Amino acid sequence: MRHNKKINHLGRTHSHRAALLSNMAVSLIKHKRIFTTLAKAKELRKYVEPIITKSKNDTTHSRRLVFQNLHDKYAVTELFKDISQKVADRPGGYTRIIKTGNRLGDNASMCFIELVDYNELMLKGKSTSKTTKTRRSRRGSGKAAANVIEETATPKVGEDITPVVEETQKAE
Repeated sequence: MRHNKKINHLGRTHSHRAALLSNMAVSLIKHKRIFTTLAKAKELRKYVEPIITKSKNDTTHSRRLVFQNLHDKYAVTELFKDISQKVADRPGGYTRIIKTGNRLGDNASMCFIELVDYNELMLKGKSTSKTTKTRRSRRGSGKAAANVIEETATPKVGEDITPVVEETQKAE
């Protein structure tokens, strides 16, 4: 039984898995979005989100802790310089996994994993203004719309509609 064994070994030894996750984290930081299998993306999310949280506190100690995991000084510089500024107000959830289907060769589930604040398409959709609706306003707008339709469609008592009919006959 697998009691309390939550880690996905990804079919690799410990050192190979650590190198894989470190390299994938560096690629994610440099490119902001990578294409990989779903299992690797889920493990990468567990690996990279604590690193991004540490980067919010720009001290020498936190830089050294992050460098122990990433082993790439350019990725560490970019993480502390750009990414930490963008995610400063976010309490967590720095990555997003978007499933794309299965790979043709071995039918593995494939996905994109990306940094949330760097997807311009998602940010454009988010910038639209939200209008809050309540039940009361919805009912009121329904009655007002119904009254407008009634006023335009039915003539009032005593109105003469013959001029409208005569004008349409002359036009023919």
